Amino acid sequence: MLTLDKVYRAHHLLKSVARYTDMIESNNLSDDCDFRLKAENLQLTGSFKLRGAFFKIASLPQDDREIIACSAGNHSQGVSLAAGKLNRKAVIFMPSIAPISKVEATRKLGAEVHLVDGVYDDAYLAANEYCKKNGGIFVHPFDDEDVIAGQGTIALEILEQFPDVDTVLVPVGGGGLCSGVAFTLKQLKPDVKVFGVQAKGASGMCKAFTEKQSVTLDKVSTFADGIAVKTPGVLTRELCCKYVDGMLTVSDDEIASAILTLMEKQKLVAEGAGAVGVAAVLAKKLELAGKKVCAVVSGGNIDVNILSRVINRGLLSSGRVAELKIAMLDKPGQLREVSAIIADCGANVIQVRHDPGGEHADIIGCFLHIKMETRNREQLMQIRQAISKAGYQILN
Repeated sequence: MLTLDKVYRAHHLLKSVARYTDMIESNNLSDDCDFRLKAENLQLTGSFKLRGAFFKIASLPQDDREIIACSAGNHSQGVSLAAGKLNRKAVIFMPSIAPISKVEATRKLGAEVHLVDGVYDDAYLAANEYCKKNGGIFVHPFDDEDVIAGQGTIALEILEQFPDVDTVLVPVGGGGLCSGVAFTLKQLKPDVKVFGVQAKGASGMCKAFTEKQSVTLDKVSTFADGIAVKTPGVLTRELCCKYVDGMLTVSDDEIASAILTLMEKQKLVAEGAGAVGVAAVLAKKLELAGKKVCAVVSGGNIDVNILSRVINRGLLSSGRVAELKIAMLDKPGQLREVSAIIADCGANVIQVRHDPGGEHADIIGCFLHIKMETRNREQLMQIRQAISKAGYQILN
């Protein structure tokens, strides 16, 4: 049974293992609320998962059985580090879509890693099959009371660091973090509002929360691999339905913009799963004017190759980089005039491509593709209006 006493016992046990992570003021991210970040991306192993994994393994009988786990990356690192500190062998099953950086980090922490084709749920089935054949103790990444209690220790820190907080946003995949944080907060400060945030392409808990029953999605589609879960937990669903005030979703574009904003304005690197709470605030998914808001940045383990794509996607989705296709007559001076319009609006041209007109275009016509850096969507709209006013036809 999950109790507040168990959360406090986890908190005491974790003092010598886990970092007491920073609560960072970030009012430059929102102009209408007191907004702060609980920086679990700065935790050992780069995510909150160490908390639940260590408390669970430390609570097990001390014998020589293997510790078995499945994970997209963060739980695997938490289990590996915890098992190493407690002199246990860890065998981890990870989906083949897991970022290479997370796979290698898990191996370096001493675990035996097995890659499984598919997503998290496929790795889960493989891990359970291994347990049946070889024995061992399975440490579930979210649907376990000890794991949930460990994650709930974050709520104790939030209340110590931000005692007058009234709204907390928590990333949700399987639901272990959200249920642990919500349970603990509601025990100690019942009036605080807790909202779970999911990627739109992996919104199983949102559906389960609405329908009040177990849900399995046909597929998940999001680059936020840490919360790409088809089937949320049974226990976590019950806890979320009881203690969470609402569930929100954000798109991959909104997540990418949040990652970019955190890097630029806070100098923090967050993975997709870690940035969903910030994405919800930036996209104004809730009315937060005058509120004291905390978003849990749950992890920062993002592969550098994915990060470069995310930065580019964030620039595009926020209007910071844009490409225009302009139809015009193929004569001298056209490029100079269009470039001058863009420069007068304060933007920067970074790429130009000239294409002759196609079979349905004017014989003396052409297409000009211009890629440029802009401040935001408002400036981009200003540029489009100025180019159109000058008599040019914008085709995209």
